[in-house]
Amino acid sequence: MHMQLLHNDRVIIFDRTDFGLSNLDLPNGKCRKNPRELVVKDDCTAHSVEYNVASNKFRPLFVETDVWCSSGSAAPDGSLVQTGGYNDGDRAVRIFNPCPTCDWQEIEGGLAARRWYATNHMLPDGKQIVIGGRKQFNYEFYPKKGATATNTYSLPFLVQTNDAGAENNLYPFVFLNVDGNLFIFANNRAILFNYNDNKVVKTYPTIPGGDPRSYPSSGSAVLLPLRNLQGPSVEAEVLICGGAPKGSYQQTLKGRFVGALNTCARIKITDLNPQWAMETMPGGRTMGDMVMLPNGNVLIINGAAGGTAGWDSGRNPVLNPFLYKTNGKVGSRFELQKPSGIPRVYHSTAILLRDGRVLVSGSNPHIFYNFTNVLFPTELRLEAFSPSYLEPGFNNLRPKIVVPQSQTKLKYAQKLKVQFQVTGKLAKDSVSVTMLAPPFTTHSFSMNQRLLVLEPNNLSDVGKLTYEVEVTTPPSAILAPPGFYLLFVLHQDIPSQGIWIQVM
Repeated sequence: MHMQLLHNDRVIIFDRTDFGLSNLDLPNGKCRKNPRELVVKDDCTAHSVEYNVASNKFRPLFVETDVWCSSGSAAPDGSLVQTGGYNDGDRAVRIFNPCPTCDWQEIEGGLAARRWYATNHMLPDGKQIVIGGRKQFNYEFYPKKGATATNTYSLPFLVQTNDAGAENNLYPFVFLNVDGNLFIFANNRAILFNYNDNKVVKTYPTIPGGDPRSYPSSGSAVLLPLRNLQGPSVEAEVLICGGAPKGSYQQTLKGRFVGALNTCARIKITDLNPQWAMETMPGGRTMGDMVMLPNGNVLIINGAAGGTAGWDSGRNPVLNPFLYKTNGKVGSRFELQKPSGIPRVYHSTAILLRDGRVLVSGSNPHIFYNFTNVLFPTELRLEAFSPSYLEPGFNNLRPKIVVPQSQTKLKYAQKLKVQFQVTGKLAKDSVSVTMLAPPFTTHSFSMNQRLLVLEPNNLSDVGKLTYEVEVTTPPSAILAPPGFYLLFVLHQDIPSQGIWIQVM
């Protein structure tokens, strides 16, 4: 249900605690003896794991409170700060520090309000904002802005976008704009919001067609790559794809599964008069995940062609991912990808790994774990999707970063010399460098997913098939909130493996 890649190349994976017993025991005789638990009060099974990508091994983790439909973000120090959930977990804050023996630490009552189906985003000051949630038309900060700060702040936009009985304003799509304000999309509308002054700066046009795109309609969204970071003005674009037509959720309650939306809407949120531009996907998709790839293209994976999010509310799994070529010509930006053999419907996830693959996990549209005699069994298998840039035919074009070392600490506006190797002939005008913030992914939305393009200068040959390019890190925390990023070198759109950098 939830995944986050951390800077030690471990993926933290976790699920709700009230599905019942899992198939994985907690180590050393540990048990959750929780009188507030709704299903199993004495539970000796794990509902969270740490997955080691390199060794393909995992270790069970101990999570105490219910993380069902929660949210989170990686903090500037690299820890995972995870917030909210259900029942005894709705006001909890959980922190996971990356280390070989670390486990979850929980802060009961760490939130001011109950947060269930909320969205988090990292801010330039290193704090995270927690927005919305079921019956919560407000936001708060973690940690708090100050000892005397107000606990919660009203956000009327979430009231205005709340559909009675459908609540298509849950898990709103939130992105930090290049002016420091937040782009917030819920249902079929979006605003630009100054969270410091609690003011709406701009109201965007309603998305064409008026159909909802956020949960439970469950389209997905990305902030497209940020470029020209050293220039006088940086443009920002948002892409929203898929979802379910208005009223679809109510129709599923009657056993009717309406076809999912097959459109994407793209908008330049920094324009003075921004307008949505519509594009058509190869097919309809709800509950899909949009994964930003190192070269700036977007992989749309998982989901169904009918119904919506919700218990047993999806039909017709979409097995073929779509590749969206961000800089392609309008009308020819989509490319059908090779299919998976595993249906991934409600409660599936997908994240980019350092080696350029996409880790795909989950799928459980049932109130409990159900492995037999159901249309879509609870899915425990992980799989890796390999984009076409990993095909062996591109090995001679693929860069390998030599300098800097992984885990390098950098400052804002810092000159950085990157050395890399290419075994084939180098096309010098086709080299670029990108940095990507790995997101917290759940319910078809990747919170904090952000790709920045660092313009290369002074490309030179330093010998033995090794080259050096100079780039400048982003000039401010507004463009790149502090924390760990994956740095990639690209050659003819073929990315290297990433290295970890920490920008502070």
